[in-house]
Amino acid sequence: MEHSTSGSVPLLIALHGYAGNKESMMSIAQRINSRDVIIASLQGPYQFSYPYGLKGFEVGQSGEIRIGFAWATRWKDRESIELHHRNVLSLIDEVAQAWPVDRSKVFLLGFSQPVALNYRFVFTYPDVIRGVIGVCGGVPGDWDTFSYKTSQTDVLHIAGENDPFYSVERSEKFEGMLRQRAANVEFCLYNESHRFPRRAIPLIGRWLKARI
Repeated sequence: MEHSTSGSVPLLIALHGYAGNKESMMSIAQRINSRDVIIASLQGPYQFSYPYGLKGFEVGQSGEIRIGFAWATRWKDRESIELHHRNVLSLIDEVAQAWPVDRSKVFLLGFSQPVALNYRFVFTYPDVIRGVIGVCGGVPGDWDTFSYKTSQTDVLHIAGENDPFYSVERSEKFEGMLRQRAANVEFCLYNESHRFPRRAIPLIGRWLKARI
């Protein structure tokens, strides 16, 4: 985390995608804004190994084993959701004890797997998060059946036109669904597959700057 101002400072919490880690997401978050906010990058609680070069991950030397991290499991998935909630709340408290955090300006950034988890958090704790940025992810599967609350949180949802997991038709529906509960929703589409669009970094930076 970094900050370069005195007094109360906004907090940006960044969550990596499936098989990523906190260092990779911290690098992206710092490119978005490392001057005006405190940045905290949280790591998924579920560790697993996979061969480097496996389709869908990085291309590297055949046979090399990498360690990745995930946010949820299919087995007892509700426990994963509750763990995510506790981890985010605990992180906010922990950072606020060490740094001058402005609790009215806490932001969540997630890529892929944690996007739905972040939306679950935002609309379960409607007074905690000022803005949430979801990149190449979806809304919770229980959006219409769980008792989520309305919130004054602003949402920036970014999707890829060639994302094999979230088609354009599916992603475009998320905007209307999020408008049911969010204060404001912006939806942006990039000519990308399932990866963090680097071209979206300036847009995210401007969106964040307008709210801090």
